[in-house]
Amino acid sequence: VQLQASGGGLVQAGASLTLSCAHSAANLPVGWFRQAPGKEREFVAAIAWTGGITYYGDSVQGRFSISRDSVEKTVTLRMDSLKPEDTAVYYCAAKKDPVYYDPRSYYQADDYVYWGRGTQVTVSS
Repeated sequence: VQLQASGGGLVQAGASLTLSCAHSAANLPVGWFRQAPGKEREFVAAIAWTGGITYYGDSVQGRFSISRDSVEKTVTLRMDSLKPEDTAVYYCAAKKDPVYYDPRSYYQADDYVYWGRGTQVTVSS
């Protein structure tokens, strides 16, 4: 399974940005993580294989929105009201199978099997 994240860039605080994750296998649960320099990888958002269940990290709840297009095999992360602290490399990752997973597992990077290369998001103040 291959994943490709895109859509990163440089924006000002308060702006919006949309990231896309193209994946080669349909309907896998997909998550977004981010990592800023000198910091640990942080869970951002995830979407179950059915597309109807989503999860968000506390720092992005209410500002970010994740969705999927099963036909196009893409997962989109819409980021609104961006803050300088959102600056990081953003990665999309997928779980192994299109099945139900314990909700707690969506928050753990170790529970994802496939990872794509990251895309840089920089938010200036």
